[in-house]
Amino acid sequence: MEKTDMARFEAQARIIKALAHPTRLLIVDELSRRSRCVCELTGMAGIDPSTMSKHLAVMKAAGIVRDEKKGLQVHYHLKTPCILRILDCALSATRSSTRETAAAIW
Repeated sequence: MEKTDMARFEAQARIIKALAHPTRLLIVDELSRRSRCVCELTGMAGIDPSTMSKHLAVMKAAGIVRDEKKGLQVHYHLKTPCILRILDCALSATRSSTRETAAAIW
């Protein structure tokens, strides 16, 4: 395998890993509607601010979200809205798997 191919696969794996947590999926879902401040996301997820900051840092490093300071608050936006297509695909795969499992039982 070529180095360029491996580098591409590693970059893609970083993005997938950055999404691989229920709280991060919640963040993407909320940011798909509109930008949110950290305090809003923290309340929605029911976690403490330091944990939310860690999740957001992982997602920012992967290039999924970007931040913008507004006064004393930091607001987050989806940097790459195309990430929603991955989540739609994952949902389709889940539904397909559930139907296949139900059919196998019956």
